[in-house]
Amino acid sequence: MRIAILDDYQNVSGDFADWARLPSDASLTIFTDHLADETALAARLAPFEILCVMRERTPLPARLLDRLPELKLIVTSGPRNDAVDIAAAKERGILVCGTSSPGHATAELTFGLILSLARGIPQQALSVRQNGWQLGLGRDLKGATLGIVGLGRLGALVAGYAKAFGMETIAWSQNLTEERAAEVGVAPVGKERLLARADFVTLHLKLSDRTRGLIGQEEIARMKPGGYLINTSRGPIVDRIALSNALAHGTIAGAAIDVYDQEPLPVNHPFRGLPGLLATPHIGYVTRETYEIFYRETLEDVLAYLAGEPIRVIEP
Repeated sequence: MRIAILDDYQNVSGDFADWARLPSDASLTIFTDHLADETALAARLAPFEILCVMRERTPLPARLLDRLPELKLIVTSGPRNDAVDIAAAKERGILVCGTSSPGHATAELTFGLILSLARGIPQQALSVRQNGWQLGLGRDLKGATLGIVGLGRLGALVAGYAKAFGMETIAWSQNLTEERAAEVGVAPVGKERLLARADFVTLHLKLSDRTRGLIGQEEIARMKPGGYLINTSRGPIVDRIALSNALAHGTIAGAAIDVYDQEPLPVNHPFRGLPGLLATPHIGYVTRETYEIFYRETLEDVLAYLAGEPIRVIEP
């Protein structure tokens, strides 16, 4: 039985699960790099019967699954993974299962990014490191308006943090009800009004046909000139070119992005040098506590599968 752990960027999977519990006839391979070329990836993964994947780092579409004849089980961190073609896997007799996910780490990062934008923390710290001193002026969060696009679990957590800082909080989503807004304690508004009123716009939506490109040129143009956009959800929700143009021309004050259309971000990607952009390398869930759950439960799923016990199967 050949088992692979993919995209262990920090080489820490061994710190969070006791892989020695695997049967003696099981062979474990840990890949710390990322292969984007599908042909090279198919050649690498072809011998493996079990793949342990970290979120959406490596997509597993139907055409790739067709090139993995030995594959019997995919274990993903988190309860769902939009980069795995679940239906295609089921058609090919490949089981897909997942782990639980605490989720709050991404909400915490979101608010860290909001604070960093408001006070220019990266620039101020760099100035000190380069023997300089104060650069420009920050702005208060108390009294500022936070616009939350998507008021699910993560959006509600961010709303709670905003209240602690004394921010006015408004929200919109395609399915937001007045009852849900009242439950979280925010004011429901239309999308256009949210974009026009908010000093900070933060996105907390799942990627779907309805949300892909949801924030484009027209939406960014509605934002305040002093407004900031924060995206810790999924890259394609924001039109990359529209955001790049807005930042290059200074039509909004700035943005913080943790997710991208292509990951890892290519070396020559324009986001790496855009003015006003605080870019982080998709670290929303990258915490010790979250990894402990991901890798421990991944191992439990593999052991259960090998023992013929029930596992948390994800259905299409």
